[in-house]
Amino acid sequence: MGIRLIKISAVYFAIGVCLGLYMSMTHVFTFTPVHVHINLLGWTALTLAGILYHLFPHVAETKTAKLHFWLHNVGLPAMMIGLAFVVSGNEAFIPLTALGGTLVTLAVLVFAWNVLKNLKQV
Repeated sequence: MGIRLIKISAVYFAIGVCLGLYMSMTHVFTFTPVHVHINLLGWTALTLAGILYHLFPHVAETKTAKLHFWLHNVGLPAMMIGLAFVVSGNEAFIPLTALGGTLVTLAVLVFAWNVLKNLKQV
């Protein structure tokens, strides 16, 4: 699971960098919140979680880790798509943004619980 998370994070990194390039070329920074969240929650957080899961496979083999994986990877795209529409002026996407954000928050809490419960000093 660790390697899969790292590969997914690389996709988020590419999306985030391309979005940043687009904003810098057009001088339109409407999507800054989307850019920041993709890089932080997609690239950085998932890379670090992937490294941790790779280094400590017993932590990655739990049902909690699988729940973290799915909550994060369903919630983040939903939140980013919703947020892109919201910052573009379409407030009808606020519920999608909130749902995605809630799923990502739950994912982070589940991840933290998994690490605190299952990562032990040898």
